[in-house]
Amino acid sequence: MRNPRKSRKTREQVLQELRNAYEGGASIRNLVASTGRSYGTIHSMLRESGTTMRSRGGPNHTSRHC
Repeated sequence: MRNPRKSRKTREQVLQELRNAYEGGASIRNLVASTGRSYGTIHSMLRESGTTMRSRGGPNHTSRHC
């Protein structure tokens, strides 16, 4: 059995890691897949960490106007 104290990260460490990944280009859905947490949890944690959120659609989003 794992020792939870040894491998457990503090909330602050998790928030910083999520923020760094998101600001490095990861999408919320990528973070959901890599952490096993829900979309809403990841979004809330990013906001809590002070992350500037990207607009919907991310960097590859293009307008649908012709």
